[in-house]
Amino acid sequence: MSRSKGPQIGTVKTADFEMDYLTFGHGSRILVILPGISVQSVLGTPHAIARAYRLLADDFMIYLFDRRKDMPQDYSISSMASDTAAAMQEIGIGSASIFGVSQGGMIAMQIAADHPELVTKLVLGSTSAYVGEEQCTIIDGWIAPAKEGDAAALYLAFCRAIYPENIFEGYRRILAAASAAVTAEDLERFIIACRAAKSFDIRSRLSAIACPVLVTGDTDDRIFGAEEAHAIIDGLSPLAESSLYISEGYGHAAYDTAPDYKERMLGFLLR
Repeated sequence: MSRSKGPQIGTVKTADFEMDYLTFGHGSRILVILPGISVQSVLGTPHAIARAYRLLADDFMIYLFDRRKDMPQDYSISSMASDTAAAMQEIGIGSASIFGVSQGGMIAMQIAADHPELVTKLVLGSTSAYVGEEQCTIIDGWIAPAKEGDAAALYLAFCRAIYPENIFEGYRRILAAASAAVTAEDLERFIIACRAAKSFDIRSRLSAIACPVLVTGDTDDRIFGAEEAHAIIDGLSPLAESSLYISEGYGHAAYDTAPDYKERMLGFLLR
């Protein structure tokens, strides 16, 4: 595994797929980040990601994995987890702390349940063990403009659900500019990822997760509220040494918008 201070994008190739990933940091420990659904790949902004997690870069070598290339139409969260686990092993990650947000948290839970040997600690942000009817309705509201090829409307609907209103309003011009660069491939990948989320349910497997887990949520999350975070905690094995933190007023993207989020995360990972 390479060790670098600045962000570098690589591609892992297995017999079945290729997957891009970002590396940065220079610590002796390993942290894997699994992002949520996005209209465009977050790997398009590697330096912004590295800045966002600079607090962790002294202690960790950080790997952020994208979804695989050539996503199949029936791609599931379970398959995403299997592919990510295979990618980790292919580049030599024997075990790591994993931080998953939103859909990335779903993938992280699946990896921890199916491949416990790969996960030393787990941080779950703004996610759920189950996607219910209310969340499916929200997701369908994103799929509709994506199917129509209306990237501007998609970005507005998607980001309005993720960010608090004051932050969303400040992003309007940025979103308009970003939507102009969205490709048909971006929209197709987004739709596939959304469909995968709609069928997710790992509630019966939560007790298989035995590593220490930090579950975070926010009272103003319009997608997965604080009750989903509590439900994850309730379903975990007592051996998981789980802890819960609920913020207030930072929305679904509390992992980006809450000013103390990275400090809390670092404290848990180093404990």
